Amino acid sequence: MDERDVQEERTEQLIQVRRVTDVHAAWTEGERGAPGAFTLQLILDHGADEYILRPTAEDADVLLALWRRSDSAMFDLVRKVLMFS
Repeated sequence: MDERDVQEERTEQLIQVRRVTDVHAAWTEGERGAPGAFTLQLILDHGADEYILRPTAEDADVLLALWRRSDSAMFDLVRKVLMFS
């Protein structure tokens, strides 16, 4: 790795708040007949980073509604806060 690559990597690590550019929702089955688990994969800054949320069904409903209604969303990687505009 040359010095430029090292500096770029350090800069990427310093970024604490990123724009959510896409959301992928998924549901995974547990044992047969048992409740499943929802996950929301946040794609941050067009793939520069990502984060997985594991909300309850009710929270997933609210988060997806907020995502549809908002112009943009930001995610704070340090405090784990999702903010909608």
